[in-house]
Parts: sequence; structure tokens; C-alpha cells
Amino acid sequence: MPTRPEIQEMLENQDMSLLLLDGFDEAFIGWTDRINEPQVACYDYLKMVDLLMARDSMTYDEAVEYIDFNVLGAWVGETTPFIVRPLD
Repeated sequence: MPTRPEIQEMLENQDMSLLLLDGFDEAFIGWTDRINEPQVACYDYLKMVDLLMARDSMTYDEAVEYIDFNVLGAWVGETTPFIVRPLD
């Protein structure tokens, strides 16, 4: 799992600057590319839940509530990161 410095170095090597979520580096999975739209950081929702449960000792329900309210509920402009829900 990448660390913030590793993510930033990778982005610098790609000559990119993305808005990153604080505290969820381990859930970073990449970025989007869409025509005429800014590139946006992408995070894995389930990895975010797992991270909160392991790191912050949250229950599954607490982690989901935290992400749904504090992350999915936050709009910081057109470069707001995407949260991907894998199909597993």
C-alpha cells in the first residue's frame, strides 16, 4: 500500500497534481481520465472502511457512517476525489 510520499512522487513523475484525501493513503487506487475533465484521485471504499476499522478501532457501521457523512458528503469542487465501490 502506498504512502503519501510515494503517491506524491508517482504523481510528480507523471507531472500531475491531484487533490488527495487525508488519512486514506492506503486506499488510494489511482485516478480518473475523462475528456475535458480534470484528473481526479480515486479511492477504494471498502479499503477505506477496513482502514478505519483497523486504525481507529471503529465498527463496520461506524466506519461506513463516518465515510458516508464526512467523505462522500464533502464537496470541494470539481477535483473532489472519487470513491469507488468495487463489485467483489
